Amino acid sequence: MIRIAAVGDVHVDKDVVGRYRPALEQLPDRADALLVAGDLTRHGTVDEAKCFATEFGGLAVPVVVVLGNHDHQSDQEQQVTEVLTDSGITVLECSTTVLEIRGHRLGIAGAKGFGGGFAGACASNFGEREMKQFVGTTEEISARLGEALRSVRCDALVALTHYSPVPDTLVGEPLEIYAFLGCYQLGHAVDSAPTALALHGHAHHGSERGRTPGGVPVRNVAHPVIKQAYNVYQLLSESVDAPLVPA
Repeated sequence: MIRIAAVGDVHVDKDVVGRYRPALEQLPDRADALLVAGDLTRHGTVDEAKCFATEFGGLAVPVVVVLGNHDHQSDQEQQVTEVLTDSGITVLECSTTVLEIRGHRLGIAGAKGFGGGFAGACASNFGEREMKQFVGTTEEISARLGEALRSVRCDALVALTHYSPVPDTLVGEPLEIYAFLGCYQLGHAVDSAPTALALHGHAHHGSERGRTPGGVPVRNVAHPVIKQAYNVYQLLSESVDAPLVPA
């Protein structure tokens, strides 16, 4: 059994430091790794990244993250990534990591993702250059995520994104903004590999549970949705949710 703690959209700045730490200190008794699904900071500054590293770094379990749209706001995503990496936090962007956990190999492929919408209500790679660039970005990121997922050799495989791969976990958000919260191409990427669980954030008013067309469980772990420091999911057991460990 592998236990994964997950949260997203923590938006750390100076005023948030100390809020999550008491629960995070309990992680070794509750989970084997912590995955954070983007929007680590409020405005994507180096100072905020240092605050996130203070709050989420130096834990007794591995911490693996992807960046979110907020982490790109100040165009300092490279510097933010360097701060996190220097603090021992693994940052994924169309890349992978494998964790050895009690004789099992947990594979994680991560990417921020992008928008575009879902079947019947999505943007197409056609028309103006700006639209083609928008959808082209979505297609490129999704293709690279799929390649990353298919490259991992492990016992349990997790996809970690900020944007959603399915519309199920967006229920509660206005339909008009679904196209800015995720895209079907990410779902196709998840389904292209033997993925056991897909985690994302971004949709603060969405729903926790969904599935890809291929049947992969999807969980929206945005903090405003799960309403606690993290949820814990089990892999290599009968259910990814049995039991959920409160935090």
